[in-house]
Amino acid sequence: MNILITGASSGVGFEAVIELITSGKHKVIALARSQDKLTRLMEISQGINPDCEIYAIAFDIVHDEYAGLQQFITTNFDGKIDVLINNAGVLINKPFMELQEMDFVEMLQSNYLGHVRIIQNLQQFMGQGSHIVNIGSMGGFQGSSKFNGLSAYSAAKSALHTLTECLAQEFVEQGIKVNCLALGSAQTEMLEQAFPGYESPVMAFEMGKYIADFALTGHKFFNGKILPVALTTP
Repeated sequence: MNILITGASSGVGFEAVIELITSGKHKVIALARSQDKLTRLMEISQGINPDCEIYAIAFDIVHDEYAGLQQFITTNFDGKIDVLINNAGVLINKPFMELQEMDFVEMLQSNYLGHVRIIQNLQQFMGQGSHIVNIGSMGGFQGSSKFNGLSAYSAAKSALHTLTECLAQEFVEQGIKVNCLALGSAQTEMLEQAFPGYESPVMAFEMGKYIADFALTGHKFFNGKILPVALTTP
């Protein structure tokens, strides 16, 4: 399969890439803003599987122009994407009354509008049997327990959840399935920065493996679903 994943330089995105390249069955484009971390991802991937087909590209889904990426897909992926994993995101932990308007703008850009942009620009490469997987959050899952400081982040993720349901309907004729995994906590760099000292019961590599497996097979069973992936009941 031809797979493109965003937010691939760390956390569950990084681990999902490692899982996807291990089998040697897939070609992967890994996007992230940090070239240094992408270089490390390439080195580790090639150490695990020297024959893996991975392209690590520094790219900002919010601000960069997509023409170059589109041409790259046309040339190197035969103009076809089977799986798009929208994993990029940023978290701000700050009490609501201390949040500035730009904090909300940043959360919406990074956790929602960036995904809107990439789907609009890459949908032309997807067709019958393709799968879009949006990585949401239990923080944006209706009826779930909410946490102080995460109002801007959770609201943006909630928007991504609703977009998932809408696009599943809009892309029916093209045969593109769209689902969202509402993740609970996983032990990642982003979590540690937002909640110093907190230890998640789920390791990043475990969640990364789950995301990779779901991206490859979930569209056979689900479409337009927001699936909670957490050890607690919402």
